[in-house]
Amino acid sequence: MSEFSGHLLLEAAVRPNGRTALAAQSFRAPYHLSKPYWDADTRTLLVQVVNPTAGILAGDRLESAIAVGAGAALLVTTPSASRVFRMQEGTAECHQQFTVAANGWLEVMPELLVPHRGCRFRQTTRINVEPGGGLFFADLLMPGRVAHGEAWEWEKLCLEIDVRLGGELILRERLAQSGEELRSLAALAGSGPAACFANAVLVAPAGDADARWRQAVEVLHGDGLWAGVSPLRLGGWSLKLVAADGVKLRRGLRAMRRALAEAFPRLACDPRKL
Repeated sequence: MSEFSGHLLLEAAVRPNGRTALAAQSFRAPYHLSKPYWDADTRTLLVQVVNPTAGILAGDRLESAIAVGAGAALLVTTPSASRVFRMQEGTAECHQQFTVAANGWLEVMPELLVPHRGCRFRQTTRINVEPGGGLFFADLLMPGRVAHGEAWEWEKLCLEIDVRLGGELILRERLAQSGEELRSLAALAGSGPAACFANAVLVAPAGDADARWRQAVEVLHGDGLWAGVSPLRLGGWSLKLVAADGVKLRRGLRAMRRALAEAFPRLACDPRKL
């Protein structure tokens, strides 16, 4: 099979009428964009990034850069899970960079990452938000093709994230564990063999409603869902979800967004409108 060297470039800017538009865009397979949708209720531009291929294969190199200008608001999502297929040799890599200007807003809400048996995949995420800007980023992980008995069977998986506020590092995380190690963590959490994970980051100025939405997120904990919130240095929050399966994870993430939308109204934008 041929290897892909795909790239995605998006720049969102506000027009004189107050609407957000794509001021620049460029993409190459396996990336493809659907027609953007303007959500008038939340004043957010919704963009869906589509992968028309079967998924991620050995040798694929994916690069994406998304920038949101002052006053603009953008939600980027995907319509289906990203599957990383078995690799006889070689690896696949994805490098993504997100920047948000002051008074800009960016939400990145992809579907689940599903690493298949015997795959090797590395994803690096670099985020920089200027003071006064806002961001919500969620990374979702399923343990593999559970119905095919392939849970936790990847060979190598590395997920890295750096988040900076005004250029200063406020969060650095790295997951580089074997499937067996994560299976053990899921067992310790009591979440079962099909456990799914969501790692989310919220960067936004502190507000009076913070205590209310934090309490609303924390009460989601229970009935096969584990939820937690931790404040970050200089501002922002790290939010974690562990769920017994993909259905509970999606429901938990939707409930989390609803709770957050009280304080951050643009999170009321429905990522499934397209």
